[in-house]
Amino acid sequence: MPDRTVVIIGAGPAGISVALSLKDKGIRPLLVDRANAVAASWRSRYDRLRLNTGRQFSHLPGRRYPKGTAVYPTRDQVVAHLDRHAHEDGIELRLNTTVERIDHHSSGWRLTTSNGNLDARHVVVATGYQHTPFIPNWPGNFTGELVHSQGYRDPAPYAHKRVLVIGAGSSGMEIAHDLTTGAATKVWLSVRTPPNILPRKGPLGLPNDVLSIPFFHLRSQIADRISVAARHRAFGNLEEFGLPVPDEGPFAKARRLHVAPTVVDPEVIDAVRDGSVEVVGGVSALEGAQTVLADGARIQPDVMICATGYRPGLHPLVGHLEVLTPDGVPVVLSPSPAVDGLYFHGLESRPALMGYSAETIAKAGQAHLARLLAERYCGNSGHTCVGI
Repeated sequence: MPDRTVVIIGAGPAGISVALSLKDKGIRPLLVDRANAVAASWRSRYDRLRLNTGRQFSHLPGRRYPKGTAVYPTRDQVVAHLDRHAHEDGIELRLNTTVERIDHHSSGWRLTTSNGNLDARHVVVATGYQHTPFIPNWPGNFTGELVHSQGYRDPAPYAHKRVLVIGAGSSGMEIAHDLTTGAATKVWLSVRTPPNILPRKGPLGLPNDVLSIPFFHLRSQIADRISVAARHRAFGNLEEFGLPVPDEGPFAKARRLHVAPTVVDPEVIDAVRDGSVEVVGGVSALEGAQTVLADGARIQPDVMICATGYRPGLHPLVGHLEVLTPDGVPVVLSPSPAVDGLYFHGLESRPALMGYSAETIAKAGQAHLARLLAERYCGNSGHTCVGI
């Protein structure tokens, strides 16, 4: 099989944005994904999912959403956007192909895949920070139904059931609210760490990311102070409902732990205020049909839905290359290479992630890579290189 100039692993927003940026520079990438369609993780999300960022910051590089797209694009609108542009001429797309391992090779890198080896001079790992669903290993066993939020679609299967949603991120809180629109008998929301909650719609009706993107570049103390004021204006004091303001603000926490705040609509908080969703403490143990909470209380849900996040799942792929931290995240992210010719892109969580990933990094990181490749193989980064 001939050597490739660039192989991109992962046909989600990050991988497609890399592919398009390279294509626009005249470099033909190979885009590989284990699923049978692009944007597989988006296709599997719950029915009512919308972006937390506005369409003006959440599109692929140089490709706007079509006229009529909602201000906050729906799951299906995002999927259609990604699918349309992943199939543009100039991108070679290979689906149903799992990349199992990346190794050094004489030509640069060798990718061991489920469909044979691929050799490439440059590899971009864009498998996403939400790659492998994570469920904590609580002591004990639960005799009810235990699922990850990745498998949640709509409230219909949970009619007449008592449901405990674990995790107060955007997905956890939205799923808890969504359950109240069905016929669930009871909905609890387990909160271990109080979340930084922000309204999806900011001042003057503007999308939250209109402010959160520039705020990310301010000092954390200033950005966090403004965010807390915006939260209070939108939702009031939520301490009596089990959702106090955290000691660490959203921007400081995003920089320290690379976690995004909880961005929700008012009706989600209304469900907490009116008791439709009852906030309880973190889960400490499982005892058959009962769940033990951090304060020692016991509840008896029929179903536990774990909105407990994901892990990058990169160890089988590159763990042997010494490019990961002990937590399994890349030591170096794009636009800089982790090692010569190997890049990690889109593996960071931050406010307005999709917009940042598809716009800012695409223009800075992938353009940097495109210029580098153009210089190396065409001799001039300012001209289009054809036929690579």
